[in-house]
Amino acid sequence: MLDTGVYSVLFLCTHNSARSVMAESILNRMGQGRFKAYSAGSHPSGRINPYVHDLLTRLGYDLSGARSKDWSEFAQPGAPVLDFIITVCDQAAGEVCPIWPGRPMTAHWGFPDPSSATGTDAEKAAFTADVYRMIERRLAIFTSLPLATLDRMALKRRMDAMGRDNEA
Repeated sequence: MLDTGVYSVLFLCTHNSARSVMAESILNRMGQGRFKAYSAGSHPSGRINPYVHDLLTRLGYDLSGARSKDWSEFAQPGAPVLDFIITVCDQAAGEVCPIWPGRPMTAHWGFPDPSSATGTDAEKAAFTADVYRMIERRLAIFTSLPLATLDRMALKRRMDAMGRDNEA
């Protein structure tokens, strides 16, 4: 189905400031050598959520090249050829996306928005850490899939099921 080289994955969220940035960071670390992750947004905020930035920095992620960017960058000539496009927020999942080159597999995996957290700084940081763990668990399942041996329909069913599984 897919080439067995490095799989390119684009995570989309409206503002590209929290969930998509976390997913990009996690997959680039977890799937090193097998996956190359990117993130973008339909209406990028231009900044990374400070709680996300603090958490990822504390966990040892290199954010020196991280930035909030528009999804149109990935629909331009010369953009990376994408194997997967995964929306991580409900709003982005309902938007009209650009035309993506190739035939990337798409899925929607909704996660709570760290930017919507309320309460004290400690409560917002804890909420962000919970969302991080949810994304990390889902990506651990994704990276364990036998991608080279699944046909497109079987892979699509699995990815869609992962998006419906709140425990994943």
